[in-house]
Amino acid sequence: MSATGNDGTETTVVHLMRHGEVHNPDGVLYGRRAGFHLSELGRQMADRVAEHLSGRDVTHVVASPLERAQETAQPIAKAHSLDLATDERLIEAGNVFEGKTFGVGDGALRRPSNWKHLTNPFRPSWGEPYIDQVVRMMAALNAARDAARGHEAVCVSHQLPIWIVRSFVERRRLWHDPRRRQCTLASLTTFTYHGDRIVSVGYSEPARDLVPPHLLAGARPVRGRAPGRGGGNGNGGKAFGA
Repeated sequence: MSATGNDGTETTVVHLMRHGEVHNPDGVLYGRRAGFHLSELGRQMADRVAEHLSGRDVTHVVASPLERAQETAQPIAKAHSLDLATDERLIEAGNVFEGKTFGVGDGALRRPSNWKHLTNPFRPSWGEPYIDQVVRMMAALNAARDAARGHEAVCVSHQLPIWIVRSFVERRRLWHDPRRRQCTLASLTTFTYHGDRIVSVGYSEPARDLVPPHLLAGARPVRGRAPGRGGGNGNGGKAFGA
């Protein structure tokens, strides 16, 4: 049933979901690379969120083209008897360190070959500009809103683009301390639209009890390991996405 306010304007809810944990035993920054699938725990996270949303009025489910996002979205689409759509604009942020290890205490910051990519954290110089992420993510959100007018949509994406578009909507600066991102694995950042206008932003973690403690927001990084490269950090020190 369509949700309509007293003034006749439709209310639409778009949930921007981060994918579940990824199987990544070598601990690389997988970025946009193909071949990185959900771990068994990640599949449990996806199922948990599908169960959490099972009673909601979801009429549209869409995901980034990367395997981990597609696999996270599939249980949600199935629970609502929907076809899963794909939107390239929901993809992970581009990154020059893709395919490499970049851990806390592993010497990566002391390698001269990396210095040229670390000169401007405000843009950032190591990857896709923040403003470019805002443009494509806002377009993806608005497309999902249009596809689910008066109902709810779920868009499965990746940590950095989700945090950047939320920061833009909430009028925060786009450059930030990655340890302070509120976007843990399988979390939902929820945008409520009144007509075409976003009127509120919410956040929830339906699978929080499944997320390892060191991957939760504010967790301290483990020396010698990039807190997000191995399976996608919730928030603790990840500079480059997932």
